[in-house]
Amino acid sequence: MQCPICNGKQTGKVGSDQYYCWSCYVEFSTRGDGEVYEICEDGNLMAINADELK
Repeated sequence: MQCPICNGKQTGKVGSDQYYCWSCYVEFSTRGDGEVYEICEDGNLMAINADELK
């Protein structure tokens, strides 16, 4: 699986249709719109606009 932000291949599956990128430290979904999430200090996920990270 390739990261939609950095196009890196260092990703790992963390849930059903959800992956984590070890290069840019975001979690992303392959379902629906392909949402990208930032992981907060408390472990919650905050949806972010992928265009802001590029």
